[in-house]
Amino acid sequence: MNLEAHLHELSEKHRAMEAEIEAEMMSPSSDSLLITELKRRKLRLKDEIVRLQAKEAA
Repeated sequence: MNLEAHLHELSEKHRAMEAEIEAEMMSPSSDSLLITELKRRKLRLKDEIVRLQAKEAA
């Protein structure tokens, strides 16, 4: 898989995770531990995206 395709896939996962977080936060029985874990995973994805974009630009 080339770098551009990988970045696109990571961006899609990031967007999906954002939607999952929003849905969980809107739920009347939201699980704060789950939300925290989802946010951590989303941040790791964002860090990976930024790292790969910097590598691509170099």
